[in-house]
Amino acid sequence: MKRLIFGGMLLLASGTASLADGLFWVVGNRATGKCNIVTSNPVIFGDVWFGDGPYKSKADAKLARSTIRACPAPTPDEEKDEDSTN
Repeated sequence: MKRLIFGGMLLLASGTASLADGLFWVVGNRATGKCNIVTSNPVIFGDVWFGDGPYKSKADAKLARSTIRACPAPTPDEEKDEDSTN
């Protein structure tokens, strides 16, 4: 019985870790004064002053970033750089 419970817990832990794959967050960076889109759950500490998400696609995260008042609009060069990193 203990083996079954341990196996179930191990399966559940590995399943929740894989759920974070392919998700995006919008993060406010106080040092740069910009909002970035990241692929890992942000830790709100230091220069990172807020995090919003998760979003299922990068397009959803970009749309959300455009609606957050604290986020300045990215310049065309920054948008091109973001698109080329994907």
